[in-house]
Amino acid sequence: MATYAIGDIQGCFASFMRLLERCRFDPAADRLWLVGDLVNRGPRSLDTLRFVKALGDSAVAVLGNHDLSLLMAAEGFGKRGKGDTFDDVLQAPDRDELLSWLRRRRMCHVENGYCLVHAGLLPQWTLPRAEALAGEVEAALAAPGWREFMARLWGSEPAGWSDELTGWPRLRVIVNAMTRLRFCTPEGVMDFRAKGDAGNAPSGFAPWFDVPGRRSAGATLVTGHWSALGLKILPNLLALDSGCVWGGPLTAVRLEDRALFQAPCSPGEARTV
Repeated sequence: MATYAIGDIQGCFASFMRLLERCRFDPAADRLWLVGDLVNRGPRSLDTLRFVKALGDSAVAVLGNHDLSLLMAAEGFGKRGKGDTFDDVLQAPDRDELLSWLRRRRMCHVENGYCLVHAGLLPQWTLPRAEALAGEVEAALAAPGWREFMARLWGSEPAGWSDELTGWPRLRVIVNAMTRLRFCTPEGVMDFRAKGDAGNAPSGFAPWFDVPGRRSAGATLVTGHWSALGLKILPNLLALDSGCVWGGPLTAVRLEDRALFQAPCSPGEARTV
């Protein structure tokens, strides 16, 4: 059995299928770890959701910011981007079933010294702490009042973590850290404006994985989200967003031996803006 961790698909379904062929993925024996952002910007979000959902326990997918944007848009919350391409999901006959499945994905998944999370973890959080905080969000997404959570989710404040946070602000910080994080301070204050490569950190900030004393540094984090960072392989980091939706390859790493697999962006899937 092999476990293949795959970067942001973002509706690039043809590239996804080509990558699985290159991996020789066998759903009866192997597993996929998907870093989130299954949907949006690419042309086939609906096909991607249907395929991953049909894999059942052979696929572990965590939520990314674009997945949450889809869930918010379906309820009339948040802000639609001019480049959004998930109307195929919103207009599908099986829309409610797919969105219900998506809403019940994990925020992070910890197993055998690995942590699968879309963007990253704040420096104060150990893996057990991150799992517990993710569980708070997952419970809110599965609760009968989950639509109220959707209505309160949009926004970048508070910008930093505190154990004293409660209610919607607490959940919003957890979501923003796990799905939007790039740069932060050692105290866990996040910056959401800078979106360039790792050298583009604002004064006083650093890429989250370079913050000294990060308490999750003893594990290997498997992430996506940061296409400008590109593929980055470190002993304790597998950052797999190689920008397929922008014309780069789609990337997979086999966790057992760190073998690298890539498929080029398929014709018609790359965005230019």
